Amino acid sequence: MDVPKTNPEAVTALPWPTKVAHVIKSDQEAIQIAQELAAKFSQGASERDRTRRWPVQELDAFSQSGLWSINVPKKFGGPDVSYVTLGKVIEIISAADPSLGQIPQNHLGVLAAIRTVSDEDQQRLLFDLALRGVRFGNAFSEFGSKKAAEFETKFTDAGDHVIVKGRKFYSSGALLAHLVPIVALDDQGRAWYAIARRDAPGLSVIDDWSSFGQRTTLSGTVTLDDVRVPKAFLVPGFKGYDKPTADGAIFQIIQVAVDTGIAKAAIDDTIAFVRTKSRPWVDSGIDQASRDPYTIHAVGDLVLRLHAAQALLEKAGHTVDEAVANATADTVARAQIAVAEAKVLSTEIAIAATNKLFELAGTRSTLAEHNLDRHWRNARTHTLHDPVRWKYAILGDYFLNDIKPPLHAWS
Repeated sequence: MDVPKTNPEAVTALPWPTKVAHVIKSDQEAIQIAQELAAKFSQGASERDRTRRWPVQELDAFSQSGLWSINVPKKFGGPDVSYVTLGKVIEIISAADPSLGQIPQNHLGVLAAIRTVSDEDQQRLLFDLALRGVRFGNAFSEFGSKKAAEFETKFTDAGDHVIVKGRKFYSSGALLAHLVPIVALDDQGRAWYAIARRDAPGLSVIDDWSSFGQRTTLSGTVTLDDVRVPKAFLVPGFKGYDKPTADGAIFQIIQVAVDTGIAKAAIDDTIAFVRTKSRPWVDSGIDQASRDPYTIHAVGDLVLRLHAAQALLEKAGHTVDEAVANATADTVARAQIAVAEAKVLSTEIAIAATNKLFELAGTRSTLAEHNLDRHWRNARTHTLHDPVRWKYAILGDYFLNDIKPPLHAWS
């Protein structure tokens, strides 16, 4: 599985982990482990992007590290780190390899939803799997529906289990997951997470993700042909949006962290390239490109905006923590607004930094051997997840008209 892949056929599921994953003890340990992994992940990130090599070993190291269970509540043996820390962890990993940073997004979001909507028995069952190192993928979005929140995938009751039928796309992480949460509707039109085994009969994941960016997020088409899911694995996701909860803000803050990481990587590579490879402009009268006053100004502007995005990400994490601890209409709205602010700035700096890289580093930076265009491709692809123009609308309506944001996974 270490070779480049774009396979229109269904991909065989991986075996479940044979070793129990590490359980992180503190926020500080989570940050330290993320930094250690990022140092390793960054070494092969460019080549994985270039060849579309699946990050099999990297993903195993990531999920076995304990970072995939950091929002499991302490009551169930989890670290329950703050969402400030969770956001920083995803930013650190994404700066090394944003595809790896994006893969656990839905896993962590589903764990948050389980905390909100599941009964204690279901929480214990599913949190225990996460603590063991079992990876949850996703089969949420659908390619042909008119709106992102519309689903044609449905399930029918069959006694002690349900039967799911449908077709999904944008299924980040599903290829190498162990479990696949499927958004499916019941006969009342309510959306549930039907969590199926990746190797369940009738569930196929097809390697047809062809985007120019985020190339190794292990996404693609998921087909569901009468897939059986035990009712113990049927999570009432709709309850997370029937009343104010932090669930939507949690899904969104992880997106913010990915984009912030992409921006940081691009700025770091810009600085390194200008220092070591770029030539000063002919009229500058200087011997080093790093002494160019216009370049100095531009880098200062980029770093300033990156730091502002990081500060808003941290602020958003605090508001999410408050909403998780005490979910009211006001605390949830404050979390949604803080995350929306961070989403706007992280999107803008990711696009600006990945574009400015080439202007400041010069023509040599476009050579294929450097593969620096991966930063722009990743930023351009990932920031399309949900439109920032609607974030501005949410912010304006909230501050001008006291209208709270809608409750869904994109807000």
